[in-house]
Amino acid sequence: MPGPSAPEEERRPLVAHRARDPRPWRQTAGGAVLLVQMLERTAFFGVAANLVLYLNSKNFNWTGQQASHAALVFLGASYLMAPVGGWLADVYLGRHRAVVLSLLIYLFASGLLPVTAFPDGRRSFCGEMPSPELGPACSSAECSRASPSPYCAPTLYMGLLFLALAASSVRSNLTSFGADQVMDLGRDATRRFFNWFYWSINLGAVLSLLIVAFVQQNVSFLLGYSIPVACVGLAFFIFLFATPVFITKPPVGSQVSSMLKLALQNCCPRLRQRHAARDAQSTHLLPDQRYPQPGPSPAEDIANFQVLMKILPVLVTLVPYWMVYFQMQSTYVLQGLHLHIPNIFPANPSNRSLVLRALDSSYRIPEAWLLLANVVVVLILVPVKDHLLDPLLLRCKLLPSSLQKMALGMFFGFTSVIVAGCLERERLYYIHHNETVSQLIGKDLYYAAPLSIWWQIPQYLLIGISEIFASIPGLEFAYSEAPRSMQGAIMGIFFCLSGVGSLLGSSLVALLSLPGGWMHCPEDFGNINNCRMDLYFFLLAAIQAVTALVFIWIAGRYERAAQGPGSQSGSSRDRG
Repeated sequence: MPGPSAPEEERRPLVAHRARDPRPWRQTAGGAVLLVQMLERTAFFGVAANLVLYLNSKNFNWTGQQASHAALVFLGASYLMAPVGGWLADVYLGRHRAVVLSLLIYLFASGLLPVTAFPDGRRSFCGEMPSPELGPACSSAECSRASPSPYCAPTLYMGLLFLALAASSVRSNLTSFGADQVMDLGRDATRRFFNWFYWSINLGAVLSLLIVAFVQQNVSFLLGYSIPVACVGLAFFIFLFATPVFITKPPVGSQVSSMLKLALQNCCPRLRQRHAARDAQSTHLLPDQRYPQPGPSPAEDIANFQVLMKILPVLVTLVPYWMVYFQMQSTYVLQGLHLHIPNIFPANPSNRSLVLRALDSSYRIPEAWLLLANVVVVLILVPVKDHLLDPLLLRCKLLPSSLQKMALGMFFGFTSVIVAGCLERERLYYIHHNETVSQLIGKDLYYAAPLSIWWQIPQYLLIGISEIFASIPGLEFAYSEAPRSMQGAIMGIFFCLSGVGSLLGSSLVALLSLPGGWMHCPEDFGNINNCRMDLYFFLLAAIQAVTALVFIWIAGRYERAAQGPGSQSGSSRDRG
């Protein structure tokens, strides 16, 4: 029997080597990506969790509305700019270099916050804080004063936007870069990676809220905002050191220009006629003839564009949900600052040490710890849902689709903001009857209602449950329904639209903060006791309810089209 040919002999050791080696190396690479993601999320939530409190403090003296607006702009921009980082990686940099560059920008931009946390740093970057203008006292209820211009706003907004750009680029590229590391191990490994990826995000949030938020509120903002800088620096070096075990891919181009061209051709008949002949020639080429051409053919562009037009309405109707979701890092925080926050060490003079008596006067439970209710729900329910609930529903043939889960998530988001509105109305009842308690949080005095901050736990729990049913299935829907060649673009659109929701929430707060609006209360100087934030919450609930009905209608049409006999989902696109 003749021996094997030379090429076969050369391939055999390679196949054996690939069959033995990939799993531990790929797991190492995937673990490094998860560690980098956890550190990056620790830094991100360390910046965002107490941003309202930081800007509302005596360091800057921003009003509650101005601080909430800045937090919503930062959160929205960190999602809105996700397609920018993905596009740069696809066209010029590749995902590995894009992550490296983004972490470097992240490191420098996050350094602005600890620098502005001490007086000399603020004076260097912002100048002297202007003294408040003295004017005649208001003698009538109709008398109102304009909100002062926020101190250091240009510098802080510029730093926050650079920070948001870096965070959005890491988010859009590290997700797919990590999936690339385990893709050779099969679809099950890829799905497990996404589960652990989401887990690492929430683990980073837990570390940030337990440690960073406590330090910021009870020790100092200088030390508290130095921890995120250290986390980003550590993530940067871990990613660089793990480079030898990473699978890196060169930039392959982007279909954004092709999509824009097709959109223009649909709007302009002349452009469509001009390119019809050339596109027809390309369409009739055999696959072997098309293979050497870089990028997809015009026929594939048209098919991908049609898929995008079907997916976009589903993703767009999620925007009001994101308006509700991001309240937990802005107006929920502002509401919590005006509820009674207990001390960590309860008053009991008979059996306390001198150290505890000293701590009792200053160490309060950080308001940002209420976000832990959301995070803990996700950390507990995701494994329960994955290992117990979903298999049980699957055996009973009752497992809902991704779109049905998203509708359920919208319902829980609606109930969360309703609960927040009811709590705010009860809080204002105490305020209007002059039943307030003064509490010192850090170095700032707040006049709060005698309601415990623990009454906020239900709204945080509900928004956490909504995240499991809306956010995670939304990611699954965007990833599974997209063609393989457009997964990065559609994932970027998913994150971008969530940022649109945050910015729309910010715009609504700004609109209602105009004279005569529900959120216009400049005489409070950082407090919200003369605002009507309860009406703002109820307005958000009404918007969510209406768009949830629209989403159910669109989702029903999408599922009927996907299940119909004329569906070509299996042949028109290659799903990842």
